Amino acid sequence: MEGLENMAFVSNAMSIVVYFYGFMNLSLTKSATTLTNWMGTSFLLALFGGFISDTYLSRFKTTVLFGCIEVVGYALLTVQAHYTHLRPFPCKNVPPGNQCEAANNGQLALLFSGLYLVALGTGGVKGGLPSLGADQFDDKDPKEKAQLSSYFNWFLFSLTIGAVFGVIFLVWISTNQGWDLAFGICAVAVFFGFSFLCMGKSFYRNNNPSGSPITRILQVFVAAIRNRNLPVPASTDELHELYDKESGMGTEILRRSDQFRFLDRAAIMMNAQGTSSPNKTGSWHLCSVTQVEETKILIRMLPIIVSTIFMNTCLAQLQTFSVQQSLTMDTNLFGFHVPGASLPVIPLVIMAFLVPMYERFFVPIARKFTGIPTGIRHLQRIGVGLVLSAISMAISGYMETRRKSVAIEHNMVDSMEPLPMSVFWLGFQYAVFGAADLFTLVGILEFFYAESSEGMKALSTAISWSSLAFGYFLSSVVVEVVNNVSGGWLASNNLNRDKLNYFYYLLAGLSVVNFGFYLCCASWYRYKKVEEVKQDSSSEKGEVSMAKING
Repeated sequence: MEGLENMAFVSNAMSIVVYFYGFMNLSLTKSATTLTNWMGTSFLLALFGGFISDTYLSRFKTTVLFGCIEVVGYALLTVQAHYTHLRPFPCKNVPPGNQCEAANNGQLALLFSGLYLVALGTGGVKGGLPSLGADQFDDKDPKEKAQLSSYFNWFLFSLTIGAVFGVIFLVWISTNQGWDLAFGICAVAVFFGFSFLCMGKSFYRNNNPSGSPITRILQVFVAAIRNRNLPVPASTDELHELYDKESGMGTEILRRSDQFRFLDRAAIMMNAQGTSSPNKTGSWHLCSVTQVEETKILIRMLPIIVSTIFMNTCLAQLQTFSVQQSLTMDTNLFGFHVPGASLPVIPLVIMAFLVPMYERFFVPIARKFTGIPTGIRHLQRIGVGLVLSAISMAISGYMETRRKSVAIEHNMVDSMEPLPMSVFWLGFQYAVFGAADLFTLVGILEFFYAESSEGMKALSTAISWSSLAFGYFLSSVVVEVVNNVSGGWLASNNLNRDKLNYFYYLLAGLSVVNFGFYLCCASWYRYKKVEEVKQDSSSEKGEVSMAKING
């Protein structure tokens, strides 16, 4: 499911900026911001998908429902691309001296309807699908817990292989055979994706929605405010906790932490006079320690996710400006014409190669030295990716400086002909960023799934996708701010006259600053601690054993 769905989504993420510019007659800057806003919305809607799967539907049903919505979106884009009267006459085909026609409101409405139905669909799938797969492993079983870490690596591998096929074949089809055929294949691929998912329905472990995690969080804040005049007990025994006395099965109970102690007031069982308060034990008056710790975990996670947003702002440049750079360069490879939009296949191939190497060689070797099942901690893995993303932006700046020097040297600054410089020089920045994605994307997904409580797995995993969302939104803001402050580094429709190299160097510098902020956040973070509660028939409260989850 992930391979086919991501094949469709990534192929458009990498190339649809060409469709905006060449077929819908949007300007270069407008095309770039339209793409980043669409990508940002797609990943932000993963939060909605995660909320639905945790609260109302199972993760399986959520994935299938939103997969159907995504198919409808691609179908609308297929219809618009096929019928010429549903889009403007391309500017590139307008005879010299004639006015280029802009897209009218009806054409733009159809375009954005299709785009944002795809965004809603893929967001819902991303909110439910990773957690659906992870639910198949019991993290209380040592063997399955180790397999859970491997699952996220192979999930990235499937995601990458699908993206490779999309960037190579679907981008080639859209460039040479038509966008209508490319969009149509996307619709069919997603349809078969959730069809295959449905075939395995009888084999899955399915979660039962346990109510809104947002409501549980709000209850903690409300109860803590109501008890704001009570002193915070030093002993955990004075705080309320719930143990499962009926199921006879292990239940995750979170141990009290020493951060955000003011929230502990939500679990105080005594009133201001020091007596018990049995009449105020509703969820909005009294919460369990586990419920309080769920809220603390989410608060602790927020700085981590914020510190990874800027990396995805850098990623957005490789999908917009770097693709536009490729259109000005020589795209011949041994006599074959390689579409510039297919360049992102380089980091994808790097990732497809590195994932098995990471899983089969790096993790076992690192495990021997660290004793950690995943080789290195999730936060360490994320940090490596952030460093590599800064290096990628520095390389991007150098390559753009070199590309512009070639244009000046051959007196081709205003020429529409491709420069005598191979497009594959851009491959270096893509390759380094591919390695960065291998570390950071999987690190974030696994970190949020492992650290979240049982009732918030899908929503927490979806929060990790929101880093991509805000990264794309921030990209649009950064481009506009840089244009205004710099006097127009990126304001021209001619990259040979723009100052894109300065923009890349600025992003590299800001990435270093962002990494410093991340180090502070990661050092401050405290991993959750779990009490494993197993019901004993001769005990009222059951046995409690301690286990620290180190991510």
